[in-house]
Amino acid sequence: MHKPGPPNDDATELTSLIERHRSAERPRVFTMLDRDWDLLPEVYAPVYATSTSLFTQWLRYPSGGSMLEVGCGAGLTAVTAALAGCRSVTALDVNPAAVDNTRLNAERHGVADRVRVLHSDMFEALDDTDAFDLIFWNSNFVEAPADAAYPSELARAFFDPGYDSHERYLAGASRHLRPGGRLYLGFSDLGNRTRLDEIAARQRYRIDTSAHEQRSTATTTVEFQLLEFTALPPGTSGRPVS
Repeated sequence: MHKPGPPNDDATELTSLIERHRSAERPRVFTMLDRDWDLLPEVYAPVYATSTSLFTQWLRYPSGGSMLEVGCGAGLTAVTAALAGCRSVTALDVNPAAVDNTRLNAERHGVADRVRVLHSDMFEALDDTDAFDLIFWNSNFVEAPADAAYPSELARAFFDPGYDSHERYLAGASRHLRPGGRLYLGFSDLGNRTRLDEIAARQRYRIDTSAHEQRSTATTTVEFQLLEFTALPPGTSGRPVS
């Protein structure tokens, strides 16, 4: 049976990653995907992990369409979507520092007129009429016990107590996805896939692996996965597809 939290080697890597995020040597500007990006304190730093870069390159941006990013962090994916041809991008984050950071990077790259940034816990700041051609979340896939408290805003980027955020993401996304739109989740094998499959079945989604890649670190190997969720027709059941 899966237990909350990663295995020992993965836990060591995660601890090291969090320590780097809080290091005094943390950069104020970093380079990724051939562009420079501002980075504010208490915001998830893509420079210390490969997931943001991979997911940002894997996503199929709707040229001339609209995109919603949940948990925008420093704004790399949202800004890239605008630069890739999205007519409009909405970026949400529960961390106020991440909201400021995404706005900074939208201004830095000249797409502030196309990137709307809102302080929001999941979809709460959206209007009922807001709908998008693509919805994406690079999730906090490390499961924590359901009664765990977040020690800081930064911790929300890593841990999801009881997978409550994953449940709310899949429960709420259908209200904001246009017909024919695509729903994605950035995940990894550090996450609880069994729990995610249960949530998807409960919310009536099939899961397909759109892209995946293994990356090695000093202590472990992590497989990052871009998962696509497709709503199931009434009366059918779905199983994850690799």
